[in-house]
Amino acid sequence: MRMLLLSSATLALTAELARADYTLHVLHINDLHSRIEAINAFDSTCSAEDAAENKCFGGIARVAAKISELRDRIRAEGGNVIVLDAGDQFQGSLYYTTYKGEVVAEFMNRIGFDAMALGNHEFDDGPEGLAGFLDKATFPVISGNTDVSRSNFLGGRVANHVVLEVGGEKIGIVSALATDTVDTSSPGPSVLFQDEIDSLSADAAALEAEGVTKILALTHVGLPKDLEIAAAVPGIDAVVGGHSHSLLSATDPRRAGAYPTWVTRGEGDLVPVVQAYAYSKYVGHLILTFDDAGRLEFAEGDTILLDASVAPDPEIEARVKELGGPIEALKNKVVAEAAAGIDGSRESCRAVECPMGNLIVEAMLDRVRGQGVTIALQNGGGVRASIDAGPVTMGEVLTVLPFQNTLSTFEVTGATLLAALENGVSKVEEGAGRFLQVAGLKYSFDPKAPAGARVSDVMVMDADGAWGPIDPAAVYKVVSNNYVRGGGDGFRMFVDAANAYDFGPDLADVLAEYMARTGPVSPMTDGRITVKP
Repeated sequence: MRMLLLSSATLALTAELARADYTLHVLHINDLHSRIEAINAFDSTCSAEDAAENKCFGGIARVAAKISELRDRIRAEGGNVIVLDAGDQFQGSLYYTTYKGEVVAEFMNRIGFDAMALGNHEFDDGPEGLAGFLDKATFPVISGNTDVSRSNFLGGRVANHVVLEVGGEKIGIVSALATDTVDTSSPGPSVLFQDEIDSLSADAAALEAEGVTKILALTHVGLPKDLEIAAAVPGIDAVVGGHSHSLLSATDPRRAGAYPTWVTRGEGDLVPVVQAYAYSKYVGHLILTFDDAGRLEFAEGDTILLDASVAPDPEIEARVKELGGPIEALKNKVVAEAAAGIDGSRESCRAVECPMGNLIVEAMLDRVRGQGVTIALQNGGGVRASIDAGPVTMGEVLTVLPFQNTLSTFEVTGATLLAALENGVSKVEEGAGRFLQVAGLKYSFDPKAPAGARVSDVMVMDADGAWGPIDPAAVYKVVSNNYVRGGGDGFRMFVDAANAYDFGPDLADVLAEYMARTGPVSPMTDGRITVKP
């Protein structure tokens, strides 16, 4: 055993520093989106071939293994650690389609999360679907600006904040969910939302009044809003976020920003903001050091890539395989062939014309063209993954289109279509899911112009294939998905559309059948959406 001899003065100084400094390790994930199995480079289910070549990432068993490894090491060294989830565990694979929130809760309980923020997709099956998850979860689920008091299913079950006791210190966790969840999911009329900054400010002040000096914001609002929150909300020491799928990193060249990203508040307080991409690919590790008064002195850390070097937790891996048995045949059924990789990335499909968006809208329009429909619309937020070259399985198609949306046909005027296009590009700078991929229609937009006045040069194709300017007074037959037709992503102009039929086939089936019939499918863009410089 190695012995250290210290002077009494050194011992006294060491004791003083031990009293003065408190270090907290925050392990965090966000936007896992039911990537229970390992994923490939395109964020879709990893194939057996890629697995054999060690090309897989993430999956819930790797998330569990890395969190367990870090937590055990930190505790063995006498450190303080908490594990947080910034929302959107729901939706994104056949595991969620098949098992809903029950399996989400099972894996999160096994991993041992200390708190979770509500994400917008936790409302995808309405308040009742979220209630089923809360029935099974053994950790607090919080959202301070989400008023569920009027809900028969959720009343009293989602707290504003939580206080965790860690290493003899109180750690306050406040939370907020994006207020446009009414557009991006299905919370229903009984769930109300307050301004994020107002809510967080009130909750942080309430915790400070109780003597809590270390306060973290666990949010699901997206990086731009997180930066606003860090600058505007007194009392918050750090922001751990989700929703925008932003890769913040100290080392990865693909990063959207530094880890942490520092924001100046008020007279000069510095607030670190972190996020860890999405889809189980990374675990974030934020290290916060506080002085004796609870003032943040220092923050550091990074996101950790969960590649093949991270061995999956064997017990959880076995459970994943057990749950996968009933859906394996459907997942592995080859339904088409891709001649090359088809880009369905968030960065593309929410900002520009993207190959996967074109493929989806062409499949939609092909399915109903015989009904006189000439225009197809698909929200970019409904496109959830890319597809790589080679055989395409139904599991891959369902990863691209996991929401069980059905084909909707309806009739609207050209003026309504123009309003819809303006809505689609109104938040393009935020990467909002309302961005429209289109068929049978062309348009240009200027992202620098004021929202509501960005769209121009709109052309539509008639039944004979001829292009002409859109007529605001004319009535057009349109196909979209039932989510958009029902007003999702801000498309309220479609709610009262004429001759609406929302009960067509599942959009994933439509895409799979189209690809099977027209393949091998090559990625295609043709200039139908033009971004003005």
